[in-house]
Amino acid sequence: MKKTGKSAGILIIGNEILSGKTVDSNSPYLCRELRKLGVEVKKISVIPDDLEAIAKEVSIFSQSYDLVFTSGGVGPTHDDVTMQGIARGLGRKVILHPELEKLVKDFYGTDMNPAKLRMAEVPEGTQLIKDEGLIFPVVTVENIYIFPGIPEILRKKFEAIKKQFLDEPFFMKQVFVNQWEVDIAHHLNRLLEAFPHLLLGSYPELNNAEYKVKLTLESKDKNYLEQAFHQLVTLLPADTIVRVEGFP
Repeated sequence: MKKTGKSAGILIIGNEILSGKTVDSNSPYLCRELRKLGVEVKKISVIPDDLEAIAKEVSIFSQSYDLVFTSGGVGPTHDDVTMQGIARGLGRKVILHPELEKLVKDFYGTDMNPAKLRMAEVPEGTQLIKDEGLIFPVVTVENIYIFPGIPEILRKKFEAIKKQFLDEPFFMKQVFVNQWEVDIAHHLNRLLEAFPHLLLGSYPELNNAEYKVKLTLESKDKNYLEQAFHQLVTLLPADTIVRVEGFP
């Protein structure tokens, strides 16, 4: 029986990503960490610093996935329009959050100015997730978790709250085979016919002397995965499997 868990969508917001000026490292990080927690990332979207684009994607993502994570566009400059875009996508107003306002003013002190105060503007109905290791809390509204684009800060904030996303884990086996993908594709198709809920990946290696394809078999149901693995072993020709990694 198929076990389902939480789904997630990731929105990477920033003209600098789309222009190639900056390489996105936040979505790979979030994908890895969420997978470890048992959350399946269904989609990643990279969009510009544009109110309408943000509003449209936020509206779609928030209705499509259990969890939505945004990265970028939450600073004090002209192109930081993520909060406004999220508010528009959810049909909410932008407000000056009193607790965030105090935090921002306390942090900047006499160096305060109107641009920095923009960092206290959030969609109406926002919740703050606090942690003793964070200067500024994580901002969340409905099922959306709003993170800055700076990788070091995003990672620190995510680490502080990630336990709340914990779900049933994925179990995985990695099977390394010494035949080309085209030669085993029909076996993989038969495996999926027998186990339609199996998450099966096939990754060719062109310049590896040890093996030619790495197969990954994943499921939240350990018994289901074990049965699928044994079926794969019977389907593949003898001596095809170089090695296997994963749970016993």
